Amino acid sequence: MGRLEGKVAVITGGASGIGEGTVRLFAEEGARVVIADVQDSRGQKLAEELGPVSSYYRTDVSQEEEVRAAIAHAVKKWGGLDVMFNNAGFGGVSGPIESTDMAEYDRTVGVLLRGVIIGMKHAAPIMKSQGSGCIISTASVAGVGIGFGPHVYSAAKAAVIHLTKSVANELGESGVRVNAICPGGIATPIFGKGMGLDPEQADLTVDLMKVRLAEGQPIKRAGLPRDIAEAAAWLASDAASFVTGHALVVDGGITTGRLWSERQAAGEQRLAQFKLPGNV
Repeated sequence: MGRLEGKVAVITGGASGIGEGTVRLFAEEGARVVIADVQDSRGQKLAEELGPVSSYYRTDVSQEEEVRAAIAHAVKKWGGLDVMFNNAGFGGVSGPIESTDMAEYDRTVGVLLRGVIIGMKHAAPIMKSQGSGCIISTASVAGVGIGFGPHVYSAAKAAVIHLTKSVANELGESGVRVNAICPGGIATPIFGKGMGLDPEQADLTVDLMKVRLAEGQPIKRAGLPRDIAEAAAWLASDAASFVTGHALVVDGGITTGRLWSERQAAGEQRLAQFKLPGNV
């Protein structure tokens, strides 16, 4: 029997990357999953592959009616909602603050923050009426430290973390848990898309990202969608029944600071500069 046996989940951004990895793991663990995304061909193909435990539903998370409809679809099809995973995201507007395009700002915040709020808003009454449920949102290490993402992306992810704590405080008394996951560098097509590549080309960048991401953190491998999916599965399971208002960092140690080996090497180099000729 799986950890999520019999649970019903809606996963936004579920057709690729972290979302796809989570859809697959949730299905393995016994959940029935709505794949909520705008990537129709990928979402439909994944749903066909997984069979009757999954269903694709086209969902632009910045549009309230579409999110509401995806949740209603899960309830109609499977009778309830146990997990709402607000995962959909993209890099969004970037560059120096003085060149911020405000139309792109609105689009970025529409997905990264508005989309999370909408997901929480429409999951909450269903879960409150059940007296149980789990809301999870994808934040980022960019929300807890500087230098991990563009300005607006970082601000939105910090807002998701704070929103998580605030909503957890409200919904906990109704038996609903609310948590966030803060991924570090995860090898997904989002990096390629951020460079302007189409989805097929972006997929080709994943292997390159695995190499690059393994270089700058204590755990010497890239983060994978499965790593975040495992965190989501744990938060959604009964094993985490006493966990709420938490932002779980899953980052291979990148937020612990400069690599120990680099600091040691730099320290030795500085000492060598102060060594006088003939000193032992």
